[in-house]
Amino acid sequence: MEKIKVVLADDHVVVRNGIKNLLENEGDITVVGEASNGEEALAAVEKLKPDLLIIDIRMPVMNGLEATKILSKNPGSTRSLILSMHDDEDYILQSVDSGAAGYLLKDTSKDEFLKAIKTIHQGGKYFSGDISQVLVNSYLNVKDRKIVQPMGTAKRYEITKREKQILRMIADGMGNKEIAEQLGKSIRTIETHRFNIMKKLKVSNVVELLKKIEEEPGLKDHIENA
Repeated sequence: MEKIKVVLADDHVVVRNGIKNLLENEGDITVVGEASNGEEALAAVEKLKPDLLIIDIRMPVMNGLEATKILSKNPGSTRSLILSMHDDEDYILQSVDSGAAGYLLKDTSKDEFLKAIKTIHQGGKYFSGDISQVLVNSYLNVKDRKIVQPMGTAKRYEITKREKQILRMIADGMGNKEIAEQLGKSIRTIETHRFNIMKKLKVSNVVELLKKIEEEPGLKDHIENA
């Protein structure tokens, strides 16, 4: 049987080595390439033509969601599996929108990890139980929504519900640690959201961000109502 060819993308070498050892001990999976950011991952996919790209979300240069979105738009047989420490609803929904064929948390079991790889390789999609529940809840929330909101500033910038919430807290003068404690998330998760918010609003620091909120028509009202 031909082996499943995989490219691993994670900015931590130790993590990549651990995953590589786990997969190659199975005999029917081979890791043909590695990458430490999204751009390297796309280059490796183009060169090596793997069956599957296993990619983390938070990486330098280009994150995993951006790389997955680009990959999904290009013709080819390589599919992507997000392997992340983040169980945040926004990341999960963004991964689906980006075209990922699966999403697993890094603390998943070996058996489930292998099952996900083989399911995706066979043309299916795989989301673990907790992740699937997030998707179901999101679908039901959309289905039950009676009023369709008009397209506003936040929609134009593609600001997610969680990002609007964090943006409001930043505007209220809260730091990453305070926001993390109030939302029950890690500081690293909040830092990632903050980075994404600034990128979407095209600002480079908090001063520019607060100025943008004050000057952008509709943005201030939108986040205050989040």
